[in-house]
Amino acid sequence: MDIVYTDDQSFERTMDRIQHRGGVTDPEIIERVSAIVRDVAERGDEALFEYTEQFDGCTLDETSVEVPPGEMDRALAEIDGADRDVLELAARRIEVFHRNQCVDSWSTADEDGIELGQLIRPLERVGIYAPGGRAAYPSTVLMAAIPARVAGVNEIILVTPIRDGGISPLIRAAARIGGVDRIFTVGGAQAIAALAYGTASIPAVDKIVGPGNVYVATAKQMVYGRVGIDMIAGPSEIVIIADGSVKASVVAADLLSQAEHDPLASAVLLTPVKECALAVAAEVDAQLTDLNRREIAARSIEDYGAIIVTKDIDEALAIANRFAPEHLELMVERPRELLGRVGQAGAIFLGDNAPEVLGDYMAGPNHILPTGGTARFSSPLGVYDFVKRTSTIAFSAAALHRYGASTRRFAELEGLDGHGRSITVRQR
Repeated sequence: MDIVYTDDQSFERTMDRIQHRGGVTDPEIIERVSAIVRDVAERGDEALFEYTEQFDGCTLDETSVEVPPGEMDRALAEIDGADRDVLELAARRIEVFHRNQCVDSWSTADEDGIELGQLIRPLERVGIYAPGGRAAYPSTVLMAAIPARVAGVNEIILVTPIRDGGISPLIRAAARIGGVDRIFTVGGAQAIAALAYGTASIPAVDKIVGPGNVYVATAKQMVYGRVGIDMIAGPSEIVIIADGSVKASVVAADLLSQAEHDPLASAVLLTPVKECALAVAAEVDAQLTDLNRREIAARSIEDYGAIIVTKDIDEALAIANRFAPEHLELMVERPRELLGRVGQAGAIFLGDNAPEVLGDYMAGPNHILPTGGTARFSSPLGVYDFVKRTSTIAFSAAALHRYGASTRRFAELEGLDGHGRSITVRQR
């Protein structure tokens, strides 16, 4: 694993390489995805099934594209009991956390007879994308479906590509536990287009959530405006700040836990301690040898991994905020003392007893997080993503009289006399 010092000329090149990976602005990918989205929007099921056969090697029609509802119940009954217990435990913890995000409608009234408020209402129908390429992720199904259910969404639809001839029983079981209503066996950009525009088989949704590859991310970007989306999710990433107080083997294991996701994943260590940097680099090499997904992890580490030796912890924090990472681990003696100085991160893990993997599965907070620096302005998926807010306004006659002249004058400032007239006719 490369070790870079912040006063090296290679430091900025390393930062640029890591921060600009992902490819959602690749003109070739944009052109290909745009053609797919347009085709599905125009030809519906016909195009959807053609692309599914072309990219996934699966022949579908209107009778086979949807998983029969009973398959979710069957999968839940047939999976190993211990596996079911794990899914249900994670689901309970996710639900408890997300119930804290619920916000009620509200209104206020003042002495002038003005009533102002906000109605909080759930979306009618949402679509969840669950990746199905290199692995099946039932955790993603739970993380996306449970906050939607807590929010009160009326219908939750899941799309996921077929893997090895079928949908993983764990995906189907997680869908039932999470509250998914319907599952469709399509993936890629064509699935995003189907959710956005609707086809004869798949109904159009109000919002699309969930991570995917670069084609899925690009398609979500294209259909935004037609539907809502959660975020443009890129490859996974982790930044660890370490002061040498945590074992190198622990730090290395956490770096590799993200590197094994995807060749485009990024794992970065920031430390002011040279000895820590050397020890972690050696541990990464050692632990790679017996990792099941070592080829993926090794490529990720080689292309987008780095150990950056900083002048001090202050510089490490500044670089972490510059990354605005999806996951940030504070592997230091007193992590809470640094917490207030972290301005940009999707999720923050405090100390060596809180590995990022807990956040992936069992802690409770959502693991669908902003990536690629978007934590500067974006938040983890939550209940708030599945509701809409509507303002309510009521004025008494006295209140209209009090504010009418100022309102009319403001309209005149903008040259909108029709706006002003709507006040005048009420005050005559």
